Amino acid sequence: MASDLEKKAKEAFVDDDFELAVDLYSQAIEMDPMNADLYADRAQANIKINSFTEAVADASKAIELDPSMSKAYLRKGTACVKLEEHQTAKVALEAGLKLAPGDLRFTKLIKECDEKIAEETMSFSKKVSNAPPASNGASVSVGSAQELPKPSTAAAAAAPAKLKYRHDYYNSTTEVVLTIFAKGIPPGNVSVDFGEQTLSVVVNVPGEEPYHFQPRLFGKIVPEKCRYQVLSTKIEIRLFKAEAITWTSLEFSDKRNVPQKINAVSGPKQTKPSYPSSKAKVDWDKLEAQVKKEEKEEKLDGDAALNKLFRDIYRDADEDTRRAMSKSFVESNGTVLSTNWKDVGKKKVEGSPPEGMELKKWEY
Repeated sequence: MASDLEKKAKEAFVDDDFELAVDLYSQAIEMDPMNADLYADRAQANIKINSFTEAVADASKAIELDPSMSKAYLRKGTACVKLEEHQTAKVALEAGLKLAPGDLRFTKLIKECDEKIAEETMSFSKKVSNAPPASNGASVSVGSAQELPKPSTAAAAAAPAKLKYRHDYYNSTTEVVLTIFAKGIPPGNVSVDFGEQTLSVVVNVPGEEPYHFQPRLFGKIVPEKCRYQVLSTKIEIRLFKAEAITWTSLEFSDKRNVPQKINAVSGPKQTKPSYPSSKAKVDWDKLEAQVKKEEKEEKLDGDAALNKLFRDIYRDADEDTRRAMSKSFVESNGTVLSTNWKDVGKKKVEGSPPEGMELKKWEY
C-alpha cells in the first residue's frame, strides 16, 4: 500500500538514505498520484541529493494539489535558491509565509533572495556594458540542437536514460521556441511548469514510464509570458526571454561565454531587404523590374490573351471607365463590356449573348 511505502520512505530519509527515500516515494506516488504530501516529501529528498530541478517539479505538483501546504512552498523556494532562481524562489517563499506567518525559515530565505537579486542586477549591467557589439548588427541569431557543444563524459553519464523524445529549438528576438517531437499525446497527459531559469516537462502515457525533461535553461525567462501547445505530432513550448541575448545552447553551462546582446539594426532604413547569397550580390530592384517587364510582354493566346487585355485596360483606366466596365459586365451577365460611362450609366445594360446562343436567367 502507498501508506506502507510512505512510512518506509520516511525511515530511509531519517537514516540519510535519500536516494532510497526518493525511490520509495516514487513507488508510493504511482499508487496514490493525488497525494500532495508524497510530492512535497519527495521534493525534500531530491533537495538532499542535489536534484534541485526535480525538487521544483515535485513541489510545484504538491502546490497544485494542495495550495494551502506551506512546506511545499518552502521546498520549492529552497530548490529555486539552489538553482539561483531567486525571483521564482522569492514568489514561492512569500506565498508560503502568508500561510505560515512568523516562520523564520521563510523570512531568512526571502532576505537571501533580495540580496542575490540585487547582486545579479549589478552583475548583469556590467556584463552588458563590457560585451562586444554584434559584428554584423543582426537582430536575431538562430540555433539548433545540432549546434550544441558535445557533452562531457560526466554530463552524458548524468543524463536521464528515459528521454525518449527528440527535441530541437531555435532563437528569435524575444523568445526561444522548443519543440519536443512526441506524436499522438493527449493534452491532458502533458504537464509543463516554467521557472525563472528552469523548465519541467512531464508526459504521462498509460502503460509507459513517464517522460521527464527538466533542464536548467541557458538564460532566464519570464514564466508568466511563457506558453505551450500540444499538437498531434509535437509539443511546442515558447520560452519568453527575460534578457535580449542570444542563447548559444538550450541548457545552462558554467563554461559558457558571456552571452552576446542582441542589438537593433542602426542607421538609415533600407527600402529593400538584403538577402545573403553564395554568389554575387543580386540587384533586387533590377530583378523586380525585369519580372514586371516579362509579365507585360508575355505572349498569350485565346481566352488568356483576351482576359489579359481586359485586365490591362481596367488597370490603366480612369474611374468612369472602370465603373462602366463593372456595371456593364455585371448587368449583362458577362455578355457586354463597355468603357463608356455616359452610355451605360443612364440605363440598365441588357444581356447580348453570342449568335446562336440563348441567354437564360437562373432562379436560386
